[in-house]
Amino acid sequence: MDGPDNLDPIVLALAQNRLDHISRQMGWVMTRTARSPIFSQSHDFSCFIADPDGTLVSQADGIPIHTGGGGFAVRALLRDFAGDIDAGDVFVQNDTYTAGGNHLPDWVITRPVFLGDTLVAFACIRAHQADIGGGAAGSYNSEAREIFHEGLRLPVMKLIAGGETRQDIWRLLMINTRTAEALDGDLRAMIGSTRIGADRIGELVEELSPARYRDYFHGILEHADRGFRRCVDAIPDGDYVAEEAIDNDCFDPLDDAVRVRLGVKGDNLEVDFTGSAPQVRGFKNSSIANTWSAAYMALASYFDPDLPHNEGAFRCVTITAPEGSIVNARPPAAMTMNTVFVAHEIVHAIWKALNQALPERSCAGWAKAIHGPTSGRTDTASPFVMYHWNAASGGGGVDGRDGFNQIGHLTALGGLVLPNVETYERLYPMLFKRQEFRTDAAGPGAFRGGTGCHYEVQVNTEAEYAFRGEGLHTASCFGAAGGQAGDVGEMELTFTNGDTEQPPKYAVRRYAPLTMRAASPGGGGWGDARARDPARVLRDVRDGIVSRQAAEQIYAVALSADGKLVDEAATTKLRAI
Repeated sequence: MDGPDNLDPIVLALAQNRLDHISRQMGWVMTRTARSPIFSQSHDFSCFIADPDGTLVSQADGIPIHTGGGGFAVRALLRDFAGDIDAGDVFVQNDTYTAGGNHLPDWVITRPVFLGDTLVAFACIRAHQADIGGGAAGSYNSEAREIFHEGLRLPVMKLIAGGETRQDIWRLLMINTRTAEALDGDLRAMIGSTRIGADRIGELVEELSPARYRDYFHGILEHADRGFRRCVDAIPDGDYVAEEAIDNDCFDPLDDAVRVRLGVKGDNLEVDFTGSAPQVRGFKNSSIANTWSAAYMALASYFDPDLPHNEGAFRCVTITAPEGSIVNARPPAAMTMNTVFVAHEIVHAIWKALNQALPERSCAGWAKAIHGPTSGRTDTASPFVMYHWNAASGGGGVDGRDGFNQIGHLTALGGLVLPNVETYERLYPMLFKRQEFRTDAAGPGAFRGGTGCHYEVQVNTEAEYAFRGEGLHTASCFGAAGGQAGDVGEMELTFTNGDTEQPPKYAVRRYAPLTMRAASPGGGGWGDARARDPARVLRDVRDGIVSRQAAEQIYAVALSADGKLVDEAATTKLRAI
């Protein structure tokens, strides 16, 4: 007898892989057709597929913070357009309070997939638009105090009805951005990519058979559920409590934290944020979709990397996020920074709790970012918004691997790509003068943290800067298993008259041409630094990542006079002390 419990396991595996491949294929189309380098260079978008109930069955492409909460967006669509979803429709939405959004710059394009008259799935892309209006170009308004300062809010709207674009809505979108040409091209790329995805999903459903495809979708979700329950079951029962500090509200110092309790009982896990800081004045409050996504990302990244990436994996997880807190803010709280901060703090707090529960799997913290966007006009008077991705910070170490020396935000888990500086120099009025790994900035450990980088760029035009330097001046990561935190970040602006200025962590400022110099923070180290393989220390010294002095004083490794070899005898003496 056929049914969801009587599935061919080979066909089930092939169906999961086909869905994941379709997600990636949408991403490939997006990269090759989008107009903004934020997509074509940095991949700040994500593709996912949902079943007809709005449950994610694949999130194989892109950035975890985008996709983990993607189901909230699809379920908002189903709620608002129940009975009014037809073949050829395409929807757009972004609102954090009404449309399942994480933050306003991330727009979701959703295309329903039909087989005949039957709705069978949704093909979706969430992508960070270059500009959506608001009080600062680039839509990162560091001085925002409510969501109305942050840009255009979109409830779930039918952008294309039965294959015909609604030109009134299109015009509305185009007049609410500073970069209309980019938005026009990027939206068309998103729409085209979901069309490719929808066609491929329809083919898969036909192959599985319209009568049985839902059984396979259910089987995919149940397989993920069983896999993650095994992970939870390996955690000793009990409560594990941790917190990650919040030292500012974007305007003034703050002494508070994201606090979490992980309650483990058998193969069920409770993630309770009770006691976390109240919502803040600034723009780093979290929406429900963003908090759920950050929590899912923290949990999934801690365990087997082969775990299926769909919503079934988290059926055993219950999340409590008190309303009015920084992890579930009430309107009209500002939110644009939340996909980076406070999502970073949510992940760190959960990792710290898991480090207590499973020390053998412990991981060190990643450094927080210090870079924001610069906007202005090119020599041809065209508006531009440029993100300083190349000032990215260092990742945290784990048992067996050093932290990444320079990588995009923690919440991207490597999904963001550092852009090509030659391309950026062609597109923007910038001259890149330096980008190199820092020395002695990595958190010491048997497996050190990432180094961070020295970054220097000359901005050749008057421009606006939206500063969002959470990783500046104070430690922003943590060591694990005896490892230490990495160095802090620093930033300095040098003007053409020779004057210098250290920008605040958060602000919106306009300056004449200048040179920006930054030292991005290093990631946390894992394990005792004196247990680091001397050959690794030698390599770091020769690469300029660790100084000879630090090699001897921190890692207890002595080198030969020419610095080309480890002095074995001297090292043995140092490590015996």
